[in-house]
Amino acid sequence: MNELLPAIEIETAPNPAFSVIWMHGLGADGNDFVPVVPELGLEAAPGVRFIFPHAPAIPVTCNGGYVMPAWYDIYSLGETSRHVDEQGIRLSRERIRALIARENARGIATSHIVLAGFSQGGAIAYTTALTHPDALAGIIALSTYIPAPDLLTAEATTANATIPVFAAHGTQDDVVSLRLGEQARDFLQARNIPVTWHTYAMPHSVCLEEIAAIGAWLNATFARITEQTAQR
Repeated sequence: MNELLPAIEIETAPNPAFSVIWMHGLGADGNDFVPVVPELGLEAAPGVRFIFPHAPAIPVTCNGGYVMPAWYDIYSLGETSRHVDEQGIRLSRERIRALIARENARGIATSHIVLAGFSQGGAIAYTTALTHPDALAGIIALSTYIPAPDLLTAEATTANATIPVFAAHGTQDDVVSLRLGEQARDFLQARNIPVTWHTYAMPHSVCLEEIAAIGAWLNATFARITEQTAQR
């Protein structure tokens, strides 16, 4: 675990004050969400470093053992559940924690880091953020689910017990069902974690309206944290 995941990095301004670590979905790579950055409308925000890591290629059981970029193995799929490799989830969590630590070393406090992800990447964003020992700025969870609820129940930290979450899902999603997304939302709300929940008339994808909402949420999050930091 000494080597950091390879990643694409984009800075919206010199000397960024915030970082967003954004995980792609199953079978994709870090390039997937690079085109989103200029569409977020962050021109008035402090500088942001976007980090798009590439997941390692592993055999994925539910896809016939085909080797593809994946954050963890999925043994079987169901409309309201997933049978997943929990050890693989823990391993990916450690890899994302290493990226968080590198941002700390580059001068970005954990409280200025957002974890984001789509589909399987969103599952890692949820798991890593909710169990992280230090408070993060927020979670962006797109067309995703909580892959190991028992892990979160056992290892959730008080530092992120009230972490703000932007969660969105397509009503026509036939890959990760809307019900799975709703279950994740309900899991968070039952623990009084503040969730901004959106649905869009789309399949397993993103849309322009959703990207605009993510940008507005990021702008508001960065402004709130900047104001809180200035008051200390």
